[in-house]
Amino acid sequence: MTDLYSIPLTLNDGSETDFGAFKGDVVLVVNVASQCGFTPQYAGLEELYGEFKDRGFKILGVPSNQFAGQEPGDDASIAEFCERNFGVTFPLTVKSDVRGKNQHPLYSELTKFKNGILPGLVKWNFEKFLVSREGKVVARFAPTVQPDSVEVVEAIRQQLG
Repeated sequence: MTDLYSIPLTLNDGSETDFGAFKGDVVLVVNVASQCGFTPQYAGLEELYGEFKDRGFKILGVPSNQFAGQEPGDDASIAEFCERNFGVTFPLTVKSDVRGKNQHPLYSELTKFKNGILPGLVKWNFEKFLVSREGKVVARFAPTVQPDSVEVVEAIRQQLG
């Protein structure tokens, strides 16, 4: 298994980094879209981020247009939409493929974590992967699971210690 921390990332503003920027933090990685029925989850994600960020919790949003073309905008318009409509302050990457032959390397690794009804491929927008401070995927949540659900909040709290 590849070390998650070595995987390169391009953030929405064009800056280059890698997942190692999150080393030592608990991270919720979410593939997002602006025109999805689950788009209102941005508000819950921002609320989670606000509640736990001072304890070493981060969210990484990964815009993807792979599900019914629900993220058609360019990177600048995506960032503007998220900030204007939901006050998003957590980082976003550039628009990326989360499945298929051009799958981003981060998702190649994240999707190796299988549980319950979610083995393998990302099924839809707003699927959530929880990564421990040690860089291991420890939980995976379906798109229908709200960010403020007991199961998500408790999993984050458990990882934060």
